[in-house]
Amino acid sequence: MASAKEWLVNAIPGSLVRFFASPYVAGDSLEKALEKADALYRARNVETTLDVLGEMETDRERVRSAVDLYLRTLEAVRERDHCTISVKPGHFGYYVDPSFCKDNLEEMASACQEAGRGLTIDMENTDVTDFTLDVYCELKPKYPILGTVLQSRLHRTLDDVDRLGGLAAHVRVCIGIYKVPEPMATQSKRVMKENLLKITEKLFDGGHYVCIATHDIPTIEKAWERVRESGIPKDRYEFQMLLGVPREAMIRKLVEAGERVRLYIPYSVHWDDAIAYLRRRMLENPFMAGLVLKNLVRRA
Repeated sequence: MASAKEWLVNAIPGSLVRFFASPYVAGDSLEKALEKADALYRARNVETTLDVLGEMETDRERVRSAVDLYLRTLEAVRERDHCTISVKPGHFGYYVDPSFCKDNLEEMASACQEAGRGLTIDMENTDVTDFTLDVYCELKPKYPILGTVLQSRLHRTLDDVDRLGGLAAHVRVCIGIYKVPEPMATQSKRVMKENLLKITEKLFDGGHYVCIATHDIPTIEKAWERVRESGIPKDRYEFQMLLGVPREAMIRKLVEAGERVRLYIPYSVHWDDAIAYLRRRMLENPFMAGLVLKNLVRRA
């Protein structure tokens, strides 16, 4: 049975979700995403990673259309040093055929390596975790620009760091938005935040590049304090957040201190994908749901 929150979020018409939650999506075209990325860099020295919305795709032709759009995105950011790219295995054909997905990921990794642009293989739900890490560990030695993601809500993640040994991995560490029950994941937000810091420290100890991806100010402050106390060079980490989440003061503080900050910029050429993304964000993140609902009331 759906919870009251699920009922409320799903009851909001898609047109309203699109209109009132639009700060979290760059727009419905590559051009709009590029405009947002360029504006952030010019005005605030904030870098970006571009993500074409879509996941759990089961149609081979739609997968190839997504790959082609990503390749066009890469060409558009080839001369934009402030941009990287993020992709999802579910969007690249995992649910069509894992080997098809791997081929598509390698095609994209090869193109990004040639262009000198970073590529992150995002982490999705737990049915894709092993595949994602296996592909990453296989491709990373061939394509040094490649990164991946670890989620602090999962009990397994500290052990997964060991799988990256010797790779000089590029890892985004986040709580993760995919709802995972026990016994696979902690249900405590406090523990998720504590785990994020533990994973970050273990990655640093392993010689990896770490993207500290959270909007929780105390966690950002703790991570920042630890990297400074440990003398971690600034070229071994960055801070990441999502487009639209209001953390301007924290971003400004980090940038003014010479830290690298990157915003995750989703965009879509199909608004159905964007609406699904926004609904999931609202369900998984009470803070975002509150922002969107307040926006609804304010504009009503």
